[in-house]
Amino acid sequence: MKLSIVVPMFNEAENVPRIRAELLPVVHELAQLHDVEVILVDDGSTDGTGVRLASAFKHLGGAQLRFVFLRHQTNCGLGAALQTGFAASIGDAIVTVDSDGGNAFREIPSLLSYLTPGVDIVTASPYHPGGRVEGIPAYRLLLSRACSLGYRLLVDRRVHTYTCLFRAFRRSVIESLAIERAGHLAVTELLVKAMLQGYRVAEYPAVLRRRSLGSSKVNLIRTIWDHLRFQAFLALARMTVRPLASQPERHKLLS
Repeated sequence: MKLSIVVPMFNEAENVPRIRAELLPVVHELAQLHDVEVILVDDGSTDGTGVRLASAFKHLGGAQLRFVFLRHQTNCGLGAALQTGFAASIGDAIVTVDSDGGNAFREIPSLLSYLTPGVDIVTASPYHPGGRVEGIPAYRLLLSRACSLGYRLLVDRRVHTYTCLFRAFRRSVIESLAIERAGHLAVTELLVKAMLQGYRVAEYPAVLRRRSLGSSKVNLIRTIWDHLRFQAFLALARMTVRPLASQPERHKLLS
């Protein structure tokens, strides 16, 4: 299998040594079984992230492992960074993962183990009964849980987490869906659209941790507003367009 790992980042220069130390053992292990490419997308950083990435990774490829460096000239948002990474990827399976350590790189093989025949998407889920969170501020946890609860009511209650970037996709999913949101909402948009189109989802019970270096780049107020607007759109669609209301019934959640 060809495997692409897309890592979007913005102003994470101080995190680059940690990323290198934690990511390299994982991708070398994966490269024993797969052709692996790691796509590092610098979304217009102003702190030298791109230079530090190139210095840390550019000489580390091999026969079954390569590193791809992509850069936006200006900050375009997480959704745009994902689109750039997807467009450059060649993998049969595509993993997306945060650069901030919220989800550990060492969990990538475990996440991929859930991508069994009959599963199209694996999404990490700290709100799954088998998952947990560590060190996340209470107010952010409350807002995130409330956001996912809204999507559970509107889309499918069997999926516990809708906002986690740590996922594995089959290439066919990525090729069939268009991301319209440039910011953090794109993470949820991608999963919701896939589910409404009938793609099969498995949840990976995950641990979500607070970042140890740097600060979050999420504009909290803007992100909350974007989610509320998207949920309002979904609610309106359920009331006015019957096919949308029935589509979740086509979706099969695999445990």
